[in-house]
Amino acid sequence: MPTEPEVIDARGLKCPLPVLKLEKKLDGLATGSALTVLASDPMAAIDIPLYCRQRGHACEASTEGDLLRFEIVAG
Repeated sequence: MPTEPEVIDARGLKCPLPVLKLEKKLDGLATGSALTVLASDPMAAIDIPLYCRQRGHACEASTEGDLLRFEIVAG
């Protein structure tokens, strides 16, 4: 039975804090583990996918109004 992905709520945090919180959380996750990041800083739309791409993690981004949502699978 799959578990819900862990959520990092980075809303209200400015660059580079959302990426730093993501990096810290990914350090403890096994390959294939899922993680969701919620952010409101527009720079996160660039920074988080770039961070994931550079480190081999899958990242799907979506927006809901001003909310940015990133569904990440540890690589």
